[in-house]
Amino acid sequence: MAQVTIAGQAVDVNEEGYLNDPSQWNEEIAKEIAKEEGIELTDKHMEVLKFLRQKFEEGESITIRSVGKSGIVDIKGFYTLFPQKPLKKSSRIAGIPKPASCV
Repeated sequence: MAQVTIAGQAVDVNEEGYLNDPSQWNEEIAKEIAKEEGIELTDKHMEVLKFLRQKFEEGESITIRSVGKSGIVDIKGFYTLFPQKPLKKSSRIAGIPKPASCV
């Protein structure tokens, strides 16, 4: 476990850069992590991130399919918002642990 400064705040992250404590997350941290991933967040990105955080807090497993069925964005749109590894990138930006379905 390492402590890093993101958006002026000290946060604990694991070796892959995911927050160890999702309660440390805020939108400024999300914007900084997104920049590292080469993504500029829009309102649609934030809708997806909030959906992921809600599902995580409810204890539901998060998959690309569940995002596609969310009504926020379809699977193609999810890949457009978060290119290449959408679930891995979006989870990291949302401040939640990497889903089990991600390798």
